[in-house]
Amino acid sequence: MIEARNIVKRYGDLEVLRGVDLDIAQGEIVSIVGPSGAGKTTLLQIIGTLDTPQQGEVRYEGTDVLKLKDRELAHFRNRNIGFVFQFHQLLPEFTMLENVAIPALLGGDPRDNAYTRARQLLERMHLGDRLNHKPSQLSGGECQRVAVARALINSPKVILADEPSGSLDSQNKEELHRLFFELRDEMGQTFIIVTHDEGLAAQADRTLHMRDGQIVDQTICTVR
Repeated sequence: MIEARNIVKRYGDLEVLRGVDLDIAQGEIVSIVGPSGAGKTTLLQIIGTLDTPQQGEVRYEGTDVLKLKDRELAHFRNRNIGFVFQFHQLLPEFTMLENVAIPALLGGDPRDNAYTRARQLLERMHLGDRLNHKPSQLSGGECQRVAVARALINSPKVILADEPSGSLDSQNKEELHRLFFELRDEMGQTFIIVTHDEGLAAQADRTLHMRDGQIVDQTICTVR
């Protein structure tokens, strides 16, 4: 589904990614691990079209997304990629329902459709009684589930998660990890997860190990 070839990224004289190759299959859950500074988040941002490399290509089902014009790329990202960040990035002035609906509204969906879908997703996340609450009124675990619902609102083919459980306690981590696998089984999403959490990494279908801007090894999960 996703092919990245010879990805090179530099910031001045610092080479963050050094010719990375990557293949991700539809419906696969892949974790990316490695020490700080290995290039994990940079690679995720390039796969997610939030950043561009100096060299290389990223293809989604054969389409080289790095060659799309800005408007085409924004539309592609909105419809095909969902993002989950470590600190959820919810807009504090909006309710949970509004936060989840925003990507659908930005994509041009009718208001009624966007809000109906947002409500259904929040109910799926067991947050049906929190629709009109604002982020400051929810726990960290609840906010992260809202962020997952927001990532799913446009039924994207892939979810990119950057340290999604990094700010959560043990119980909320377990719940979030379980949710990712349930969603993959129910909805068929592909997940790429950058994490320092060894428990989450070990559950993935594959774990890619990065060091010094390269993928140096991979581990395939045989038991879950």
